[in-house]
Amino acid sequence: MSRPISRYEYGMFIEPIGRAIDRSLWAEMLDDRKFYFPIVAEGQDAPPKRPSFTGPDRHWRAVGPADSVSMDKTAPFVGDQSAKVALVGDSPHGISQSGLSLVAGKAYSGRIVVSIPSGAKISVSLVWGDGPADRQTLRLPVSGSAWKTVPVTFTAGASSDAARLEITGTGQGSFRIGAVSLMPADNLDGWRADAVRELRTLKSGMWRLPGGNYLSNWDWHDALGPRDQRRPMYDHSWSAMQTNDIGMDEYMTLCALIGTEPYVTVNAGLGDANSAAEEVEYLNGPATSYWGGKRAKNGHAAPYGIKYWNIGNEPYGDWQIGKTSLEYYTIKHIDFAQRMKRADPSITLLASGAMPDQRKWPGVDKENANLQSILPKFGTELDWTGGLIANASGYFDGITEHWYDTAEKRPNAPPEDELLEFARQPSNNVLMKAEEWKIYRSKYPVIDKKDMFLSIDEYAYFPAAPNLKTSLAYAMVLQEMLRHTEAIRMSAFTMGSSTMDITPTHATLNSTGKVFQFYGQHFGEGVIPLDVVGDTPWPSPKYPVGFDHPQVVAGSSTWPLDVVAGLSPDRKKLIVGVVNATTATRQLVLDLKGINIAANGKLYSLSGPNLEAANVVGKEPGVTIQTVDIAMVGRGLPVPPTSAVVYEFEITGQ
Repeated sequence: MSRPISRYEYGMFIEPIGRAIDRSLWAEMLDDRKFYFPIVAEGQDAPPKRPSFTGPDRHWRAVGPADSVSMDKTAPFVGDQSAKVALVGDSPHGISQSGLSLVAGKAYSGRIVVSIPSGAKISVSLVWGDGPADRQTLRLPVSGSAWKTVPVTFTAGASSDAARLEITGTGQGSFRIGAVSLMPADNLDGWRADAVRELRTLKSGMWRLPGGNYLSNWDWHDALGPRDQRRPMYDHSWSAMQTNDIGMDEYMTLCALIGTEPYVTVNAGLGDANSAAEEVEYLNGPATSYWGGKRAKNGHAAPYGIKYWNIGNEPYGDWQIGKTSLEYYTIKHIDFAQRMKRADPSITLLASGAMPDQRKWPGVDKENANLQSILPKFGTELDWTGGLIANASGYFDGITEHWYDTAEKRPNAPPEDELLEFARQPSNNVLMKAEEWKIYRSKYPVIDKKDMFLSIDEYAYFPAAPNLKTSLAYAMVLQEMLRHTEAIRMSAFTMGSSTMDITPTHATLNSTGKVFQFYGQHFGEGVIPLDVVGDTPWPSPKYPVGFDHPQVVAGSSTWPLDVVAGLSPDRKKLIVGVVNATTATRQLVLDLKGINIAANGKLYSLSGPNLEAANVVGKEPGVTIQTVDIAMVGRGLPVPPTSAVVYEFEITGQ
């Protein structure tokens, strides 16, 4: 019997990788709304330094002659420049941004920060077609040389994925545009209402935010106060501009909207300990404190009361901005911890670790680590987790691990074997971390003395599409974590938005989201894991392993089924979870020790008509959860093919 399941086992991670949040959860429809980039002719945009994860950005383009638009650097509204448009008589000059998606009859609201001289007639139009009637146009008031924020509201006359916003004028002189915003009018303080609605059903225990590699070159101070006045920044980790519209207050709002607890990571890349302490005070300090007072001024008088804090993100990685040595980072971590604890002694701190299986010897490109091969790495520069435990154990309560796995190709494997290995592969990463934690516990008694814990707060399986096949793999990942709750008490899937199929206008929970919903409902907070013992261990992989996969064998000793079990928090129900990653119905035979159960119970089944079944916007869900009554036949229970199932039986005695 292990430690009861924590609500934090089903957490989510989120990071603004390029437009990853802007194009999923955040409601803003316009790119570069504060004119970080100059407005240039079509085809003159500089290519990004690395491929975009979310497709190319939309750009502002000139309406009328290209040379009528310039960038005003002398008195910009925000950042380094604002757009300036020269007018010449009755010919419309201005700017537009296309590629917007609209839903017929839906309202869209926003604002434009402009400086309009007398003698100029400036209009803004939402355009959804080529005809003269396929637009709604609003006239903007004259403001003189001063900046004026003008609210705008439109109603789309038709659905379109090629709509545009135009800001044009006629007359004499020049007008300036400092910032533009357009969102669906039903947005929730900037967050998409449809996305929030879906995410709320996950009942996630926590969300780790705001990143990620991005975090290591982001200053949280720059994303406070009125959003239009926040200076945009360039994220060098992902080669993308960020408007700074999403700051800590916005992240806190998102967590409140979806009913989850924020878990905040501070910048220990280019950031410093004083900045981290100020962030703690901003989020947790009383309104009478300096930074708590700034929070109150920004409309949030009550402290947010954030409990869990992570210092840094992957500081060991060559890809990380601010990457450093273990020795120096240990000093840095202690400095952060001391200052953050002075700001709020009640917080729980997590260090950024990396176990030996994650770090390679110099000159080694790929390594399929096993428990024997990694032993020489313990206690070296490659052992960040051990180094932090040995030298900074008084300055954190838990330590983090990240893993990402790539689906192996097994072209010569029989379909049944390929499916079983595809489903089992990512859970090996979980077992590897749990086994290494046992080694740490034997080396460092302080772990048990201080009740330290492990948080796998970034993980994902690539490039697996969200379908039933991948759902079976994530179900096995969650079941492997549930077998090790004595060590793994927090986890965060990459990314929270990846639990949805989301278009510019609609969102629905995808098959991966259904897995988290399923296990969170049945193996939620307080469920007490039970030991499961079988007579058929999972075999080692039969086929060559070509990527960096840990060489351990995850899964319960009930091959080809994977089984976990637990007691409900009130100990009145037996809960059994089973993943059947085969195409045949299997029998699970129970031999219960110490308890008796009722003959009749419930079967909850997550499955679909085929392995490619998916949940996408505009179609009937392919992966669904079904509930049926079930009767125990002898001691056997039927397990449907290609499914993750949960059985629940009332306990009648012991």
